[in-house]
Amino acid sequence: MGEHFSLRCYSYLDRMQPQYAAFVGTVTQGDLPTEGMAALYIEVSPGNEVFRLVDIAVKSTEARPGAQIVEREFGMFEVHSPSQAEVLEAGRMVLDRLNLRVEERIKPVIASTQVITNVDPYQAQLINRFRRGSLLVPGETMLVLECAPAAYINFAVNEAEKGASIKLIHFSSVGRFGRMWLSGSEAEIMQARNAAVSALEAITGVLER
Repeated sequence: MGEHFSLRCYSYLDRMQPQYAAFVGTVTQGDLPTEGMAALYIEVSPGNEVFRLVDIAVKSTEARPGAQIVEREFGMFEVHSPSQAEVLEAGRMVLDRLNLRVEERIKPVIASTQVITNVDPYQAQLINRFRRGSLLVPGETMLVLECAPAAYINFAVNEAEKGASIKLIHFSSVGRFGRMWLSGSEAEIMQARNAAVSALEAITGVLER
């Protein structure tokens, strides 16, 4: 592994799904993505390294930056493009700079998964107060899933939308854990849960120490 850097997350999205891309557009402070674009999320430690990495990615490829966030411990950024090749090249350039390989990323861990059937009207109202996506309607089934490192939740949400007909209520990829809230029929939510869990479990990497 590189002497000074830790690759906490390297997560490639081959094709942004419609709800996922629309949600990202409501929260991003950078270039706006659209459905069908490829995206790459990278989280590193130390956090300040993201400024140099974003600079490398956007100067050497046609990929555009959508997010650049530095917290107390980690830094995370996202780049996207209509061209999958450009996004993958941006990732290659960043890994070269860090002197790291994809296999050295931290493998995501699912911290919790909750399926709540027949959501109560009061709980729906509480969740709707902070949501940035679709409205949670009483009586629906809701999925709440959290994982670490946080940035992997983007991949989980996108894969869940690929795998089932659901509504994207909200997700957060900042902090120690990433969390997502989805709703729909019980059958579709179970299918979405399975898709998200399978996607996260299939990601290779090293266990966080």
